[in-house]
Amino acid sequence: MERSDVIILGAGAAGMFCAIEAGRRGRRVTVIDHARKPGEKIRISGGGRCNFTNLHIAPERFLSQNPRFALSALNRYTQHDFIARVDAAGIAWHEKTLGQLFCDGSAREIIAMLLDDMTGAGVELRLGTTVGSVSRGEDGFRVETSGGILSAPSLVIATGGKSVPKIGATGFGYRMAEQFGLRQVETRPALVPLTFTDGTREGMAALSGLSVEARVACGQASFDEGLLFTHRGLSGPSILQISSYWREGDAVVVDLATGRDTVADLRERRARHGRVSVKNALAEILPEKLAAAVTQRAGIDGRLADQTDAALRQLGAEVHQWRVVPAGSEGYRTAEVTFGGVDTRDLDARTMMARKVPGLFFVGEVVDVTGWLGGYNFQWAWSSGWAAGQAC
Repeated sequence: MERSDVIILGAGAAGMFCAIEAGRRGRRVTVIDHARKPGEKIRISGGGRCNFTNLHIAPERFLSQNPRFALSALNRYTQHDFIARVDAAGIAWHEKTLGQLFCDGSAREIIAMLLDDMTGAGVELRLGTTVGSVSRGEDGFRVETSGGILSAPSLVIATGGKSVPKIGATGFGYRMAEQFGLRQVETRPALVPLTFTDGTREGMAALSGLSVEARVACGQASFDEGLLFTHRGLSGPSILQISSYWREGDAVVVDLATGRDTVADLRERRARHGRVSVKNALAEILPEKLAAAVTQRAGIDGRLADQTDAALRQLGAEVHQWRVVPAGSEGYRTAEVTFGGVDTRDLDARTMMARKVPGLFFVGEVVDVTGWLGGYNFQWAWSSGWAAGQAC
């Protein structure tokens, strides 16, 4: 049996960062992952450029049963701390929008930085290694793998969530939490496109591929970002954001022309160009295909001059308060993250260690902390990995 100080299951963002921090403290660290390459979610993120953090990290931009849980780690290892590491590694980056930071080059630069730091910290990385049973005894944790049996007083679960199974995501971390008696918040796909019933979808089929800037709201949450019509429903940043707040049966309210007063615009056009059709008048505000779909949905046709104020208000409501009830989401297949996970009530916010199982840590996506779109979830991975790395 091989002995380490720390065994980390998962070579993703949180697992590798935790390994670096523990290794720099002089701990003997072994990282195990069933994948053949580390950091696959890093590699595919941000269109291959890795949206590695956000300048506007704030507690209200993380969802959890306990929204304050993430504060300790996020405040002690900030976005500026990670940016400093990126700078020290000579990786060029830029701000795209809304504080989102991307590599100028490839996401592989972030992976290479982490691997170099792991090597420098003396971390052993074992890829293509499957984990069988995990148990705990008097001398710590015993992990049976396809490459042999390892033991260590500290075990870190950094296996992520269920999102993007094509790169190897599984529910392993949740099974570990259950095995060791930790509570869990029900999981579901988050930051994911929304889908609609056949009837609604057929009405939007002609709009597939069309995008607009929109305000999308569900309950008290709203986001002003791009919206994309797809052959199955709606996607784009605004929809991905609101999906974390949406629940089955909830309505989503969409403003397709933010910052405009469509009714006032149409009244003005009616006074000056009354002979133009309603559809063509609206096409001066919205893309032509979308204008046609909106007028059809409102049941309003004919010349603009023939429309009453009530009809124009009805049309304005279809533009600014389009109310739809999604049938579901695209699921874990396309979800960027998993909502829910290991209940934060059972974890120490400062160390990420299980309160009732000394030496057992959970970091990253497997924990019930879900950030907004735009680098927030990577920052949670760095911060939670860092926090555990100081204690494991």
